[in-house]
Amino acid sequence: MRVALGMLWLLALRPPPQAWSSCPPQCSCSLQVLGDGSMSRTVVCNDPDMTLPPVAMPPDTCRLRLERTAIRRVPAFAFAALRRLEQLWLPYNALGRLGARALRGLGRLRELRLPGNRLAAFPWAALGDAPRLRLLDLQANRLAAVPPGAARFLRNLTFLDLSSNRLLRLPPALLAAWAPLPAAPSLPGRPGLVLGLQDNPWVCDCRLHDLVHFLEGGAPHLAFVEAGLRCAGPGGLAGVAFRQLQLRRCQGPELRPGVDSVTSPLGSTVLLRCGATGVPEPQMSWRRVSGRPLNGTVHQQVSRDGTSWALLGLPAVSHLDAGDYVCQASNFLGASETLTSLVITEPQASTEHSGSPGAPRAGTGEGPEAAVYDRLVAWRVPPTPGPAGPSTEEGGLTGPQEARTVTALKVVGDTHQSVTLVWKAPRASSVALSVLYAVLGQRAMRRVAVPPGRTRVTLRGLLPETKYVACVCAWGLAPRKEQCVVFSPDEVADAEATQRLINAVVASVAAVIALPLTLLVGCGALRRRCRRCRAGHSAEATSTYLSLDGLSLGLGEHSAVRPQPRLSEADGLLSVRSSSSLDSAPGSARGGGQVDEYLC
Repeated sequence: MRVALGMLWLLALRPPPQAWSSCPPQCSCSLQVLGDGSMSRTVVCNDPDMTLPPVAMPPDTCRLRLERTAIRRVPAFAFAALRRLEQLWLPYNALGRLGARALRGLGRLRELRLPGNRLAAFPWAALGDAPRLRLLDLQANRLAAVPPGAARFLRNLTFLDLSSNRLLRLPPALLAAWAPLPAAPSLPGRPGLVLGLQDNPWVCDCRLHDLVHFLEGGAPHLAFVEAGLRCAGPGGLAGVAFRQLQLRRCQGPELRPGVDSVTSPLGSTVLLRCGATGVPEPQMSWRRVSGRPLNGTVHQQVSRDGTSWALLGLPAVSHLDAGDYVCQASNFLGASETLTSLVITEPQASTEHSGSPGAPRAGTGEGPEAAVYDRLVAWRVPPTPGPAGPSTEEGGLTGPQEARTVTALKVVGDTHQSVTLVWKAPRASSVALSVLYAVLGQRAMRRVAVPPGRTRVTLRGLLPETKYVACVCAWGLAPRKEQCVVFSPDEVADAEATQRLINAVVASVAAVIALPLTLLVGCGALRRRCRRCRAGHSAEATSTYLSLDGLSLGLGEHSAVRPQPRLSEADGLLSVRSSSSLDSAPGSARGGGQVDEYLC
């Protein structure tokens, strides 16, 4: 009887069933008495070896703190048994994934703190299982974006900390949800929402316009953990405060009106243009409706008024280039397209190009060479000037002989920006010529007048690494293919420099080979000259001019003989003539004898 009474006493003294569960071995539990006399249990778990939340926890737990553990994920229904849980703190763990049903059963949850984890994405829809949630702390995670659909799960929050994440911008739907937020009735006199947005790499473009405008509004129900938000990009705006920004509102691409169809002759250069405006600057592109690759290049540029242009250049078009082309302008708000049709026509002959109605069309040969010539040159000759331009004189070449007016055309390289055209014109001494040149592929050719008799001209102001076509022909006539040449200024200049180097090397080698022979011949000639000089001096030394004037003067046989100075051959002749003239003078001879002169 006494044993039965003791057992009944023990049963009466047992705590309620919710208190029977013991504290998890890796955690510490404590009880607090609230002001209304109720009990509140707090469970703290900070074992660094813990990888999952504990399974068996006291069901009367009101506060649960799992901090600085190795927990990587929270599975579904992990806290479903904690019906009285109001605060769930999971700070500074290795948490990288939070299940979509991790908050199932937490109808009384008011605070959810997850700072210092590795969350790259947050299950915003899971907040629907916690309708009383007022505080959400996601500081120092790896969130790169907040989806627009998260706005409807954040309407009841009074504190949201998204600082120190990787956010570039916020969706307009979220800002629209916060804008009309009234002051929280539970916190009279205090702001209705506290936001933490600092230390994020905000990209300050048009997509941040609404956030900057929202922060500048100064709504009384908003407060910020740190108000001095700054840009992280783009490069020119890095470090600039939001209050200093003047951003434009985003705008989808709008195409400028353009032409629907372009008609161009065969072999010409076609430039298709397409312009569009938008914020941010739209990306422009061209494509063919048929799916064929573009036979040209696309260049994009922006004009001063902010219009983006896409230029499609098609050099030397053929019938394969005909068709429909689509220009597209796109940015993150959408895309716009426009269609342009390209029609290729056959070139038509004209008297302006042929010089006279009866002149044959230039380049009328057969085969692929003539076809290439027709495509590149024949129909790009500029109009012949009127009376102001040169004209052929009478007696010039006409008819079939004009094909032989200019022959042997070649290009001589000067520099990378100039070349010299050299040709022969044996039958065009009285015919004015024209030099036509242009960038290979361009429609119009430039004309240079050449007066009669001139066989070379220098073209300046050329572009290096660019192909040119040049022709020389009689004035007023279209050139023939043998009167044209295709060249690149830098290639011609490099070829000329190489040829000059080869000539210098050949000349040097020839000089080295010929030098010994030249020295041998020169030395022999010098030796022979020296011998002749020595022989001549010996003969002159033994010759003397003697004058026997003493005989004519009657000085007798014993008169002295004076040696005369050595005279040259010219002086000797003069001496002979002087003596003769002297002797022939009247009265000069004495005794009537004749004077004789001897050259020894």
